[in-house]
Amino acid sequence: MILTIVTFFIVLGILVLVHEAGHFMVARKNGVKVDEFGLGLPPRIFGFYRDEDKKWKLVGMKSKSTINTIWSLNWIPLGGFVKIKGEDGGETSDPDSFVNKNVWRRIWVVSAGVTMNILLAIVLLSINFTVGSPQLIDGPLPSGARVSQEQIRIVEVLPASPAATAGIKSADTIISIDGNAYQNIEDLQKYIESKVSENMAVKLERGSSEVNVSVVPEILKETNRGGMGVSLVKTALVSYPWYVAWVYGTRQVFVMMGTIIYGLFFIIKSLVISGKVVGEVYGPVGIAGLVGDAARLGFLYVMQLTASLSVIIAVINFLPLPALDGGRVLFLLIEALRGKPVNQRFEALVHNTGFALLMLLVLFVTFNDVSRLTAGFGGLFQSISRLF
Repeated sequence: MILTIVTFFIVLGILVLVHEAGHFMVARKNGVKVDEFGLGLPPRIFGFYRDEDKKWKLVGMKSKSTINTIWSLNWIPLGGFVKIKGEDGGETSDPDSFVNKNVWRRIWVVSAGVTMNILLAIVLLSINFTVGSPQLIDGPLPSGARVSQEQIRIVEVLPASPAATAGIKSADTIISIDGNAYQNIEDLQKYIESKVSENMAVKLERGSSEVNVSVVPEILKETNRGGMGVSLVKTALVSYPWYVAWVYGTRQVFVMMGTIIYGLFFIIKSLVISGKVVGEVYGPVGIAGLVGDAARLGFLYVMQLTASLSVIIAVINFLPLPALDGGRVLFLLIEALRGKPVNQRFEALVHNTGFALLMLLVLFVTFNDVSRLTAGFGGLFQSISRLF
């Protein structure tokens, strides 16, 4: 639990800092003052700013600096923000105000966070492909690929299955069964199927330790075949020479972007046609669980998951929806076409409403995350979830 929590907030902090740093740097590059750079969401715990004499000064919860940017730490640890001067439409006469810049410069500022998330993913995956990227081995690899540490891993354990009864967990690596090591999943599955109703000695790697368990395979109703109730994948570390690793890293980011866009389209299509959500949708609690699983697998897996989350943030945040960066860009494009800005009160109302709905969605998805974790409490959470 401690590993999961610590790793989750480190990953979240990196994603937030990179995203907001993009807004900050491009705003400053275009001569726009940034009033505050906050890690976490308000209310503020404390902050610092540099005065005219270049000395750092401490500010409290509601203090403001009219000179330089306040760097603040805030109480709600799920996000961050950059407060840009004039982004709410005020201070139009000041040359360093956001609203006083031309529309294309403002689009650049608003889009910078998403751009930085994409660049972060490219950098992380490029490093990953140079050092060794954890990948599924389910087909031929490109020429020049170097493969090491091939393993058969457990990715899912069925409830009430022989594996669950024996204490086998997802992310365990199968070292051997009855003293025999296996190089491919098919041979391993054939052996397990031949041992129905017989005891097997299974040696596992879990983190940095070895675990020995006894399992008695049975005929599984899900497959009508003998098994111990696990889903298996073959993984390995795949690396490339440094001078091509960045090509594969960049390509992988754009493949992920296309997959995410298609997935969102498929989810929306399913909601419209059948009224059902296809697949799993995770909130902060669910993502923390995924980060914890990656942390138990190792640093390279955390790096890979961080890159994936960075791409997801970039794609979702650039959707043309109120309160998101994409929604703000949409209003700026409308301004460019009309030749004059949209009414500020109307735009503020749209974004504030969108933000409120977004927070409700986050609460609902988080509620579903918690209900998955607390499935044993008499179905209470599931019942309320169905009511929603």
